[in-house]
Amino acid sequence: MKYSYKVGCSTENLRGIRDFIRGSLKNHGVAELDISEMVLAMDEMCSNLIIHAHHCNPDELFELHILLEPRKPIVFEIVDDGTVFDINQFHEPDLGNIIHQKRKGGLGIRLVKSIMDKVEYEQASGMNICRLTKNVQYR
Repeated sequence: MKYSYKVGCSTENLRGIRDFIRGSLKNHGVAELDISEMVLAMDEMCSNLIIHAHHCNPDELFELHILLEPRKPIVFEIVDDGTVFDINQFHEPDLGNIIHQKRKGGLGIRLVKSIMDKVEYEQASGMNICRLTKNVQYR
């Protein structure tokens, strides 16, 4: 089953994105803890996309797809035409440095990588596709 959600690049739309993800997953036997973790990771990915690739321009759109097959890993796809930022190429700052500098930010990518099992990027037909995969235990 595939769920799709097209949304404008405004941080005001993040609640709708979280609701879409939660609503799409809730009737598929996915544990509530797994759902909450995926909502958190995808909220981080979408907010970064909205802020950094699209500069909070609500006229620019992206699509979020959730691919669900019984007893298989859950796949999320974020499809857009903004600036590509591959978190796999990002070197995470040292946690000690973040704390010492009392810096805000820098932990979201670490969080996403710790929740999701795989993060891949590709470009097709002029679009960027960020694919995030999560292995879950179904009830």
